[in-house]
Amino acid sequence: MEEDVGQVLILIGAIFVFIAAFGVIRLPDLFMRMHASTKSSTLGAGLIMAGAALYFNDVAVATRALAVVVFLFITAPVGAHMIARSAYFSGVPLWEKTLSNDLAGHYDMETHELLGEYENGPEEQS
Repeated sequence: MEEDVGQVLILIGAIFVFIAAFGVIRLPDLFMRMHASTKSSTLGAGLIMAGAALYFNDVAVATRALAVVVFLFITAPVGAHMIARSAYFSGVPLWEKTLSNDLAGHYDMETHELLGEYENGPEEQS
């Protein structure tokens, strides 16, 4: 029974990783591609690791799988944020059909600091 559930989780995880790869190929700009690659691939890898832990039914494998999932969940958002921030500062263009750019006019591109209403953070805004 556990092997069957493990196989299903591995299959679902592989589908999410495939969707992430497809999104990287098909989406029009860096920011959308990065979103697809970080969200879907992290979920897919997490499901694959959970499936492997169930399939092998071993504490050592489950511990390693958990360590991989924790590492991915910690590093993927930080890495994506750093890449997006550097791309934004470098002037990587948004897709021409992008509806809004909430940071336009709110960043000093030389000092990389927020300006205006965003400088105090959302908790101090009225």
